[in-house]
Amino acid sequence: MKREQIIVENGPKAIGPYSSAVKVGSMVFVSGQLPVKQDGSLVNDEIGIQTRQVIENLELTLEAAGLGLENVVKTTVFLSDFNDFDKMNQMYALYFMHPYPARVCVEVSKLPKGSRVEIEAIAMEYDSDDREEHDDCGGSGCDE
Repeated sequence: MKREQIIVENGPKAIGPYSSAVKVGSMVFVSGQLPVKQDGSLVNDEIGIQTRQVIENLELTLEAAGLGLENVVKTTVFLSDFNDFDKMNQMYALYFMHPYPARVCVEVSKLPKGSRVEIEAIAMEYDSDDREEHDDCGGSGCDE
């Protein structure tokens, strides 16, 4: 199986010796995305705004691999303060659709550049007809 580095031309660059994403077979492994603009500067300190920027950066990275958010099968969310969980979750729910990707969310003591949130993802190429639809909301953030 071939391993391919994904180059993101119109998004923020990696801030260390790592690839923004790597494709192996039908799988794409996206490194943790930070709430930074293309020039590398941190966006507003509000958790909702930071979460939106992180997911938009994730989306740019996936697009460079020929995929989209609908291809994400697993995310890991890192928060510097777990009190931000509900607001992060509200923004997250605006971008990911049923069936939601599997997810882990952990609190960490610090994130690069003073970020409040970082998200990494695993995505997979598959036929959109293979996507199973459900009416549930994944157990959290449902509109009653």
